[in-house]
Amino acid sequence: MLTRAIVLSALIGAAGIYGTRAQIERPVQRESLATFPSDVSAWKSAGDIPLDDEVLGVLGVDDYVNRVYEHAGQPPVSLYIGYYNSQRQGDAIHSPQNCLPGAGWQPVESGRITLSADGRARPLNRYVIQKGIDTQVVLYWYQGRGRVIANEYANKLWLMVDAARLHRSNGGLVRVIAPVRGATGGLPGADAAAASFARALFPRLSTYLP
Repeated sequence: MLTRAIVLSALIGAAGIYGTRAQIERPVQRESLATFPSDVSAWKSAGDIPLDDEVLGVLGVDDYVNRVYEHAGQPPVSLYIGYYNSQRQGDAIHSPQNCLPGAGWQPVESGRITLSADGRARPLNRYVIQKGIDTQVVLYWYQGRGRVIANEYANKLWLMVDAARLHRSNGGLVRVIAPVRGATGGLPGADAAAASFARALFPRLSTYLP
């Protein structure tokens, strides 16, 4: 509770800076997610899943990829990356903590893990979710402006700080989902697949989520 109170106090202070000094958005050069690789290490694309206009309207993203990847002997992995050019005018990243329950998925486990990837220790959120007899492992994190952040409050704090200091509020959400299937190792197999894919993913993200 003390940590959350400190973060909330910092958010309030940063909000004042954000409101008074961060009105100009600095352009950012980046690659379109339409060009995101169909091969991620040994993982191969099994096809894109376009989002319908209603979903896109709710998300408010400026660019996205929603794709399934496969690897022999592993459960398939779903990748979603949503990117926002600016988060000043009400379009902001939607946390999976809110979106997944809205789609009928209920969390049965939640926590945070640290993944060694791209030469660094990366903090990720890990959820196990369930709908009926289906169970999935979800890893997600926030990325942009040179940062990889798991904590939602910390992400909002840095968003306001960077908007004031760098005149940038761009950023994205990366979400990896692996289904739990007995034929591919159950929950440990889904955890391993999601982590393996995320580890292979990190070196490819910086040009799309600068």
